[in-house]
Amino acid sequence: MPYSVLVVDDSHFFQMRLKDIINEHKDLNVVGVATNGQEAIDMTAKLKPDVISMDYEMPFLDGISAVKAIMAEIPTPIIMFSSMTYEGAKITLDALDAGAVDFMNKNFAEVSSNSAIFKKKFHEKLIVFAQRGYKKSPSRSSSFITAPRTPPLVDTSTRSIVRNDSKRLKGKIKLIAIGASTGGPVAVADIVTGLKGKVSIPILIIQHMPENFTRAFAERLDRSTPLTVKEAENGDMLKKGHVLVAPGGKQLMVDRSGNSIKIVAGDNRVNYKPCVDITFASAAIAYGSAVLGIVLTGMGSDGCEGARLLKDKGSTIWSQDEDSCVVYGMPAAVAKSNISSCILPLKDIAQKIVDSV
Repeated sequence: MPYSVLVVDDSHFFQMRLKDIINEHKDLNVVGVATNGQEAIDMTAKLKPDVISMDYEMPFLDGISAVKAIMAEIPTPIIMFSSMTYEGAKITLDALDAGAVDFMNKNFAEVSSNSAIFKKKFHEKLIVFAQRGYKKSPSRSSSFITAPRTPPLVDTSTRSIVRNDSKRLKGKIKLIAIGASTGGPVAVADIVTGLKGKVSIPILIIQHMPENFTRAFAERLDRSTPLTVKEAENGDMLKKGHVLVAPGGKQLMVDRSGNSIKIVAGDNRVNYKPCVDITFASAAIAYGSAVLGIVLTGMGSDGCEGARLLKDKGSTIWSQDEDSCVVYGMPAAVAKSNISSCILPLKDIAQKIVDSV
């Protein structure tokens, strides 16, 4: 039986195109179309869809208000459609804060041209989140709401493994590098706020996000922590107590000196911009055994090869456990390859960093 989808958009064009695109997949079926936020709330209660596609700018009631109401009344996985502007990025982060699980770029050209890439990505997201449904899990202190989790995207039987390596790591770690994708904004915010300014080691965040989104994300994180957080720029120095967020659409590399970072254009041959593997690999060259690499929730396996290079140099790798992940793909790949020394619940990662480094 196909998963049921509710489409929410005030544009007749997008309503029809999204409905047609969704129904092309044998495992998906549009059961309703809402034209504003209030209709979305009413139709969610009536139809109980497996997943919702939600616009954010609509008459009567906007998408974020609708997300908040749906999460309060009948929690359902919601994928937001958002513009790629800076303002669109801020609104999208508000939607994730309200409980949305992920977002898609609302691009007229892609939708109208029947882009195969767009359709594949959209279908994949809808199915992944519909499979599991919405399960709210506890978060530490972040204002973000922890999103639902999905079954592993790779075959793995790993469970949480917490090793008492705090003494071994004290004084050794000179850089912390954190990679994440789907569900990452929530997870990263949980960790950064949970550190409470107690870590004086440079931190790099490699979060799969488009251009503009990483700037808004960095600014949002900066307001939530005593640490200094900013979107990374070419030549930025790696400073104690500073967090640099890799810019969307580009690659962040640690300079061989280990003192600064380089921002380079994203190569079209690389699927992710920014790419966790690229940053981890450059950190391995610059810092050798002095890196703590952490792989968080996300689709795919980005970070696995970079984590392997770090481990080969003697660095330490942790990964998020299955139960606290939105999508257990990236950390599962690392765990299955026996690269992780610790497999941790999200709620424990910040405190373990403080205890260890």
